[in-house]
Amino acid sequence: MSETARMAAGRAAPSGDANRWKALVFIALAQLMVVLDATIVNIALPAAQEDLGISDGNKQWVITAYALAFGGLLLFGGRVADLWGRKRTFVLGLAGFAVASALGGAATTGPLMFGARALQGVFGALLAPAALSLLAVMFTDARERAKAFGIYGAIAGGGGAVGLILGGFLTEYLNWRWTFFVNVPFAVVAAAGAYFVVREPEGGRNRNPLDIPGVLLSTLGLVALVYGFTRAESDGWSDTVTVAMFVASVVLLLAFVVVETKVKAPLLPLRVVTDRNRGGIYLSLGLAIIGMFGLFLFLTYYLQIVKGYSPVKTGFAFLPMVVGMITGSTQIGTRLMTRLPARLLMGPGFLVAGVGMLLLTQLEIDSSYPALLLPAMLLLGLGMGTAFMPAMSLATQGVQPRDAGVASAMVNTSQQVGGAIGTALLNTIASSATTSYVKDHIAGATGKPQQQLVGLQGMVHGYTAAIWVAVGILALASLIAFTFVNAGRPNATAVTTGEGAEDEVPVPVVAH
Repeated sequence: MSETARMAAGRAAPSGDANRWKALVFIALAQLMVVLDATIVNIALPAAQEDLGISDGNKQWVITAYALAFGGLLLFGGRVADLWGRKRTFVLGLAGFAVASALGGAATTGPLMFGARALQGVFGALLAPAALSLLAVMFTDARERAKAFGIYGAIAGGGGAVGLILGGFLTEYLNWRWTFFVNVPFAVVAAAGAYFVVREPEGGRNRNPLDIPGVLLSTLGLVALVYGFTRAESDGWSDTVTVAMFVASVVLLLAFVVVETKVKAPLLPLRVVTDRNRGGIYLSLGLAIIGMFGLFLFLTYYLQIVKGYSPVKTGFAFLPMVVGMITGSTQIGTRLMTRLPARLLMGPGFLVAGVGMLLLTQLEIDSSYPALLLPAMLLLGLGMGTAFMPAMSLATQGVQPRDAGVASAMVNTSQQVGGAIGTALLNTIASSATTSYVKDHIAGATGKPQQQLVGLQGMVHGYTAAIWVAVGILALASLIAFTFVNAGRPNATAVTTGEGAEDEVPVPVVAH
């Protein structure tokens, strides 16, 4: 090939679909809606509970119904995207999510709310892997992929904090129902835009029949695992049902692995997860999400209960983390992804986030927001944004186009399971430390004001005890990223994703 021809090929390689950047806007909007929903409902929960007459024992189902459906069906949703087509699954997921959100906002009883939340989870499980896999197959040029995943990673990481702000505004100034209704315009705009703009590349479908045993085993196994951690948070780790759920999840997921090695067209081809880089990314991302829940969970309580912040003020208090996340993802991660191996972004990113978490172990009742919380959240955002961006890209890079949906679903699954573990594990540690502190100090407190002070001190002591564990978990995520992820720096050539690829799609040339 002549030099002129090579230059022409190089210029043509990244062109792809001319509408791909417009498509990114609608894919990012849909991802923002899903991520917002994870935290926006938490802010509205107390008001919704009172309005609908939901008991304290049942209020967890507003969160749990969504988590079980979403976490349990993600692998199925990923394979549906590969089978039906990612664009079709994406639009269907958006339409269903909008309907479910409208039902949730209009709910008049607890059971109707629980059903709407479960339905949101079902369609979210179709939507989330379809969105990520669309990016994976539409952006194959290394530099363009870096920019696209930089934007996606910023939204995936920072959207939860934005949800706290929006949830606070809607709950405080309008009504809790608007935390559901707000999803409808998001979904309508994203679905309409995707329908007219998204052009899915040809030849990426998986025409194999659906692996029904795999679907049943993976769904039941993941539901049992997520419910086990949810149950552990409310009923304890030694509770009979909790233990039974963990045992059932282990048995079901082991059976799933065995089945996947035997069937001709597995739901989750084991080559997707046994690849060293992808396995390391799924594991490190899951661990990082566990650590992140130390921030959202405890700082929300700390700011509202200890500091007396309103929901809106609490949401704005998280803005530095959002700024850090966007900066880390779109400026640091995007600019360096084509110049450095992924491990040299992920490993240090998790360490920087760990330093931010380490600052939060110094929390006290009268801690200063500008002196302590502000720098801690900036570091957390910068670190997570820098790490998430290459992780999201590399997790779907090099897979067969027909497996892009299920590879994307594994990213979401690791995050969802990580969130369930983080909530249960860190909350249990915090509660135990608080109880122990109050028991040791309450005897010396005379009068109600002093007893209340001891209670607040015990609460903060519990938060810092759990945050220490989160620091260790982020350090472990960094270690895994450094040791497992060994992919080199991608160059600016495109990834081949043509039809008929029977083996792994060629990964861009790497420099070790």
